[in-house]
Amino acid sequence: MGERRNEEQGRYRRFARRAVMLGGGQLLLLGALAGRMYYLQVVEAEKYKLLAEDNRINIRLLPPPRGRIVDRFGTPLAVNRQNYQVLLVSEQVADLDDTLDRLGQIVPLTGDDRERIHREIKRKRNFVPVTVEENLTWEQVSRVEVNSPDLPGVSIDVGETRHYPFGDRLSHIVGYVAAVSEKELTGDPLLELPGFRVGKSGVEKLHDEDLRGTAGTSQIEVNAVGRMIKELSREEGHAGREVVLTLDSGLQEFVFNRLSNEPSASAAVLDVETGEILAMASVPSYDPRPFNLGLSQQQWQELVNDPLSPLSNKAISGLYAPGSTFKVMVALAALEAGVGADHKVFCPGFMDLGNHRFHCWKRGGHGSLDMQGAIQHSCDVWFYDTAKRIGIDRIAAMAKRFGLGDTVGVDLPGERGGTIPTRAWKLANIGTQWQGGETLVNAIGQGFVLTTPLQLGVMVARLAGGKAVVPHVTRGLRGGGAPDQLVSLPAPKLDVPEAHLDIVREAMDMVVNSPRGTAHRSAIDHPGWEMAGKTGTSQVRRITKAEREAGVIKNEDLPWRRRDHGLFICFAPVDKPRYACSVVVDHGGGGSSAAAPIAKDIMTETQRRDPIGSRPLPLVAQVGQNEA
Repeated sequence: MGERRNEEQGRYRRFARRAVMLGGGQLLLLGALAGRMYYLQVVEAEKYKLLAEDNRINIRLLPPPRGRIVDRFGTPLAVNRQNYQVLLVSEQVADLDDTLDRLGQIVPLTGDDRERIHREIKRKRNFVPVTVEENLTWEQVSRVEVNSPDLPGVSIDVGETRHYPFGDRLSHIVGYVAAVSEKELTGDPLLELPGFRVGKSGVEKLHDEDLRGTAGTSQIEVNAVGRMIKELSREEGHAGREVVLTLDSGLQEFVFNRLSNEPSASAAVLDVETGEILAMASVPSYDPRPFNLGLSQQQWQELVNDPLSPLSNKAISGLYAPGSTFKVMVALAALEAGVGADHKVFCPGFMDLGNHRFHCWKRGGHGSLDMQGAIQHSCDVWFYDTAKRIGIDRIAAMAKRFGLGDTVGVDLPGERGGTIPTRAWKLANIGTQWQGGETLVNAIGQGFVLTTPLQLGVMVARLAGGKAVVPHVTRGLRGGGAPDQLVSLPAPKLDVPEAHLDIVREAMDMVVNSPRGTAHRSAIDHPGWEMAGKTGTSQVRRITKAEREAGVIKNEDLPWRRRDHGLFICFAPVDKPRYACSVVVDHGGGGSSAAAPIAKDIMTETQRRDPIGSRPLPLVAQVGQNEA
């Protein structure tokens, strides 16, 4: 009996201990749970509240308006305009193909368009709008709105697109914008926004970051699956800066239209004091608008395969032998080397060097000429003789001082440098020694000498104004929350004696305004507007001895691509130079017949408009300075 009681008491004690241990464990767990709840709800309350808000609120970037590009008088060259888009929300559409069929009767949709829409709908959530078509006309917008009951899930949205009022007349300078490519993604969130555009060429590319502006933000309340509920707040960004160019858009249009009479040509007009480019055109050109809207493969192939290269800005990237326009550099090099302006050479129509004969363009010769007479009549023999005396290296040194032989630093992408040969250059690039006959050929702007039309414009601007101007198309930047910037400032003096420049200027005056000058037929007869200039004809083929003996074939009797290039450089007014101009007509024949008449019209219009004397758009703070 006692043993049984003892056994029951032991069992009771064991149960009691176990109950106490179990109760203690439960209390411990409850305490830990309560502590954790306190920690989460009190200590970490702010952190989890913020995380919850982050899940509930999305912050979206708002693309800023792209900055405008204007000319020196404020005329818009690149602006933004409303872009009407038609959007489609797939969750609101019962039959997608039927809806697209109905919409296609209002807004034309290609098979590619429909495939793209299907792909985007599969890729995106069903409540996210998909862009069906952009750049709708007002008539199309109206028809979509009127038919909205029969177009479930279809809506109209308004965005912005880039517009170029001057089209192909300014595309080589202003450039264009297009969609961001993968290699252009730099981590900037702006670049990843759907439909965002960046500058791809010209000023649009050069000043892309200034033109982009600063993005705004929008706080959007969303549900658990990301559907937008409402907009909580919005902070608009800053529009891009306004880029003011040195161009006169009216003069630019005139120059482009004047060149358009030729299959292929280019020209540049500069301020001889500052290097501002007042007009620069290259024909043929291209329309920049399709690049913004989305260029088709066929359109791209047509542009790329066009033999006249409309995508190329020939004014800064076309390389040409300068022909006789280069003779002014030989004359200045001769003056610096001690050859006087009164140095005379008799021209019988040729010059012999060793067993080679070098011909003058005038078969019967010019007779006895001094320096100014040689420039006036463009006598090759005088320059053969003078170049032989001073050597190619002195000629090259002078030419480089005037901006030839290297890029001149214009603020546009795609500039090419050209070639001004020296003895060392030939040995390094061709691997052979310089020959005496090559000095003669290069002295008349043939042989290895290559320049761009803009370089020729810079050369004549420096010669006319006596200043080491650097050409540029950007006059300044305005707005965008930053101080205005002015970059067009006077240039330093050129390291050439004024007396030497005067001799060549007078000779160029004789070229145009003397009855026996090579460009007299293109003289400007308006008092005070007279121009001085120099003709040039650049051969693109070799004339054989047999052809010369039988009679050189006239340009008009040759296929277009075998005809000579026509060149002309000039400045005006003669008495007080302010404007400089260069014209190159591809395969145009002679400089006096093809290029000089164009230059006459351009310089007449330039002085009539007088863009420098007119009041340009004001810019204040002076930031930056030209370098010689």
